[in-house]
Amino acid sequence: MADSSNDRTSKRRKRSRRHNPDGTMTLIEHIYEFRRRLGFALIALVAGGALGFLWFTNSVGPVPSLGDIVKGPYCAIPPEQRFPREGPCRLLQTVPFEAFMIQLKVGLTAGAVMFAPVWLYQLWAFIAPGLYSKERKYALIFVGFASVLFAGGAVLAYAMVPFALEILVNFGGGAFDTWFTGDKYVSFVLSLLLIFGVSFEVPLLVIMLNRVGVVSYAQLSKWRRGLIFIAFVFAAFVTPADPFSMIALAGALTVLLELSFQITRIHDKRKARRRGEENWDQLADDEPAPFHYTPSTIDDEPGATGGKSRAEDVT
Repeated sequence: MADSSNDRTSKRRKRSRRHNPDGTMTLIEHIYEFRRRLGFALIALVAGGALGFLWFTNSVGPVPSLGDIVKGPYCAIPPEQRFPREGPCRLLQTVPFEAFMIQLKVGLTAGAVMFAPVWLYQLWAFIAPGLYSKERKYALIFVGFASVLFAGGAVLAYAMVPFALEILVNFGGGAFDTWFTGDKYVSFVLSLLLIFGVSFEVPLLVIMLNRVGVVSYAQLSKWRRGLIFIAFVFAAFVTPADPFSMIALAGALTVLLELSFQITRIHDKRKARRRGEENWDQLADDEPAPFHYTPSTIDDEPGATGGKSRAEDVT
């Protein structure tokens, strides 16, 4: 019993930044830690999926049911263009268990979004012990902004779905009535949300590439017109055949790209000023850079004695 308690204490210490500042583990220990974090993440996804499954048919106070939210854009189509034209707005089920699978799919998607902080934390807890304090700070910023941008893209896509449907159902000169099958309609909505959400991550990727020195503002400013043109071509290919979705996605990407360009410009200016103050540009090719590297100890770790991390020792 005592050996088991000591073993658990030893494992906790290896996961602790204070007792294991380098985040060093054996391969087997990494596999066990990955299995542990993956298990917690799957539990969170299953719990979120169960809540989303129940939410699909039940409203929560003033919040409508998830099913009503999903079919809302379809029900916004004028009744004379839907089938059946009278009665409540409903989607069509053509095979057994189609409604169940749709409810499960939408519930799991909603649960993954609602419980994103939980499973993202498990991913973070797995990689954080091996990162320096500055790297951890950048990773947290990246995850935070990525979540906000993805949510913003999904909200914009949901707002564009009614306009896209209204144009799409008008093809044919009034010779058709629109009655979507549930599976096709839900796949259309979810794919549009995913396309917009992922597309909104591109400007953040540009900023991170600039931070690590892969691209500079000078290069981006030369590529500005080409990147904006690519954004419009990309929007034309991935969105439905309606101008509203294409213009919304391309316009949002253009604004976000320009914002990312300005952020890289400010970063490069600060970097150039810092290099000028340190006179690195005046060094000869065979002259070493004035780095002062001192290996850190546990006491140097943040939270231990208030010291700097190893990444901050390099000046």
